[in-house]
Amino acid sequence: MAKREIPSTKRILARNLRRLRLERGLSQDDLAAEAGIRQALVSAIEVATANPTLESLDRLASALKIDMAALFDRAVR
Repeated sequence: MAKREIPSTKRILARNLRRLRLERGLSQDDLAAEAGIRQALVSAIEVATANPTLESLDRLASALKIDMAALFDRAVR
């Protein structure tokens, strides 16, 4: 039986951030401005190449009006 690949935390974060941003109709620029971070960081998180700080994640969650834990929800597909 093939082993099912478990998504990395970075990929889960990337998927959830992009989904939540798009659900709210925000561009990366819009979200970055609202969160007070660089657009390049939003982009890097969404392609799972960034290691964002807790402060950056907290700012993104606040801008999206969600709990930070929602950024790491594995159940959402």
